[in-house]
Amino acid sequence: MKLSQFGARLTGQSGTLQLMDDLGQALASGGDLISLGGGNPGRIPEMEEIFRARLHALAQSADGLDHVAGNYDGPAGDGRFLHALAALLRDRFGWSVGPENIAITNGSQSAFFLLFNMLGGLGTDGVKRQILLPLAPEYIGYADVGVTPDLFRSQRSTIEHLPGRQFKYRVDLDGLAVDDRTAAICVSRPTNPTGNVLTDEEVASLSALAKDNGIPFILDAAYGVPFPGIVFTETTPIWDEHIVLCLSLSKLGLPGLRTGIVIANEEVIRALSSLNAVLCLAPGSIGPGLMLDLVESGQIMDVSERIIRPFYKARSTEAATQLLSGLDGYDVFVHKPEGAMFLWLWCRGLPITNVELYERLKARGVIVVSGNYFFPGLQDDWQHRHECIRITYTQPWEKVTRGLEVIAEEVRRAYDERT
Repeated sequence: MKLSQFGARLTGQSGTLQLMDDLGQALASGGDLISLGGGNPGRIPEMEEIFRARLHALAQSADGLDHVAGNYDGPAGDGRFLHALAALLRDRFGWSVGPENIAITNGSQSAFFLLFNMLGGLGTDGVKRQILLPLAPEYIGYADVGVTPDLFRSQRSTIEHLPGRQFKYRVDLDGLAVDDRTAAICVSRPTNPTGNVLTDEEVASLSALAKDNGIPFILDAAYGVPFPGIVFTETTPIWDEHIVLCLSLSKLGLPGLRTGIVIANEEVIRALSSLNAVLCLAPGSIGPGLMLDLVESGQIMDVSERIIRPFYKARSTEAATQLLSGLDGYDVFVHKPEGAMFLWLWCRGLPITNVELYERLKARGVIVVSGNYFFPGLQDDWQHRHECIRITYTQPWEKVTRGLEVIAEEVRRAYDERT
């Protein structure tokens, strides 16, 4: 088969492909593999009861399931959901948004593909522009969505050491350069893979930098505020005309419904709607239909704060404590867990690469993600990128604890082999 450049680029080996392949193998193994690599949300019984009740009500309603499964929506998505979400955001945060400021996509990954390639790459004016990622490491899913090569430019984060063998990445605002080849600034908050939450001050500075340069500020809040709210620090929701806020229903516990949400100015939403129409006619309707009542009532905010956040907060604390305890006496650090559903383990001076560590763990039936994939657009070969792994703690707790034991054993073995 002779592939186009587009086909060759998107079908080649990538971190995203390896991640999803590993996740699929873990599911197919029937429990033989311990999957601590993927971003699949945890099974929260209280949330699953809510989803079952909503699905039952949708199926029983005269215009429920028939409406969401038997009709195409408009290219921006279910109009009822768009109106309900806009009303919620106006009432809760005072944002000046209407349904014309919101579009649904088939998952956040689709939204990033559309946004990045719509803004970045070779422009109609002949200028090749890039998406600026001011925080590295950054989300693995960004790295491979560019139709053209070199779509991203990023810079090293600074590292702040904290008590208890923790550390935190900070944005190097002084070193951040924006020019006429910068299409947009993009950050995830909380950051996938590290669980880092940019401070309100950092976000305000990045937002102002984008606004001053007349470019969008893309804020990926798939794990953040206003929902699902997997944030363990004080965090203020933010939106403005130049901000493209990306949300998701996946981390509420509905990843299989593939529902991304983009909140932006009308020009961006019209463009996304046009792309939706060309690529998929209309986004899926089941996710918005299932969650409509929770958005209209505001319950989506309540369950995020009362059920989802405490679940992940408790998990993160227990997992970090166990991992650091198992590696006591070794030169390892965990990024301060401030949100999302990951631990980011930094093995300073690791005698083997994180890819080799990944292979050793996989041979023992434990799947993680090698950290080298999480530095899209970074030009220099920072040794730090070869010393980190991402660990997910959302699986049943007995699997998480066993997986963490194996990780600690293999990290200790790697260091001990050197001596």
